[in-house]
Amino acid sequence: MKETVENPLHLKSLNHISLVCRSAEESIDFYQNVLGFVPIRRPGSFDFDGAWLFGYGIGIHLLQAEKPEDMPKKKEINPKDNHISFQCESMGTVEKKLKEMGLNHVRSMVEEGGIHVDQLFFHDPDGFMIEICNCDSLPVIPLAGEMARACSLVNLQMLQHQQIQQVVQQ
Repeated sequence: MKETVENPLHLKSLNHISLVCRSAEESIDFYQNVLGFVPIRRPGSFDFDGAWLFGYGIGIHLLQAEKPEDMPKKKEINPKDNHISFQCESMGTVEKKLKEMGLNHVRSMVEEGGIHVDQLFFHDPDGFMIEICNCDSLPVIPLAGEMARACSLVNLQMLQHQQIQQVVQQ
């Protein structure tokens, strides 16, 4: 049996995400005034426009698009699209603020074992998806001895059955 390597690259944490944007100024405003990130110093040796922001232990590096007019425009909010997710203290407060700011959003909910996780999805000025959730109520359960695989409803049901069998056998 192959031994699982816990941290093959000796990673410590997520440092930042980089996002190409139509307007660095518009994106700075969004990430600062909607999500609460703080602009920080960016290396002066860069020969391209952009900005760095920091908050919640991670950085967001905004990169000004060379041809902003060529960037695709996303209008539909699709929770299955690429996104970054933030946990919040109060989903009600977040939804109220999004409405006050006039930000179009989609509400969703995940249920797992009687635990409900509320989610709100919306776009930044360039169509990158942002999720706000109360995901910390959902336990993180490692797949001990299991191979990671894409989840489908059938796979999820099989996995849950296997986990129940393991608990019963213990």
